[in-house]
Amino acid sequence: MSELQDLAVRRRLMSETEPVEPVALRPWSPVDGPVPRVWTWPAGDRPALAVWSCGAWRFAPVTSRHDYADGRVVYQVAIDLDGSTSVRSRLYEWPQPGLRVARRPVSKPSDSGPPVLAVRRRPAIDAA
Repeated sequence: MSELQDLAVRRRLMSETEPVEPVALRPWSPVDGPVPRVWTWPAGDRPALAVWSCGAWRFAPVTSRHDYADGRVVYQVAIDLDGSTSVRSRLYEWPQPGLRVARRPVSKPSDSGPPVLAVRRRPAIDAA
């Protein structure tokens, strides 16, 4: 994200009234019904959420999206909840007042395993 985009996101988030901290969910279990469909993005192009925690907006890269059979959408994020640099994994149902879009990805998500960014290949040594 460019510095100008980052500044615009921060300005928009700071202009709003203080939201309530979002509620984190527990991981899926069989009592939740069918296994959710899980989507992931390449590590270099993940979306991100701004999560309200401890009185500040925290940048949280999305590690996966879980689509439940009942229509719920849950995002798994990596987040430093209190500014201590200790990053934790949390699950948040979307939408909630304490969650905002902080970064949109360019690439499409995949549900068939971890996607990878395309690697530019060098010609082989013996290539003609």
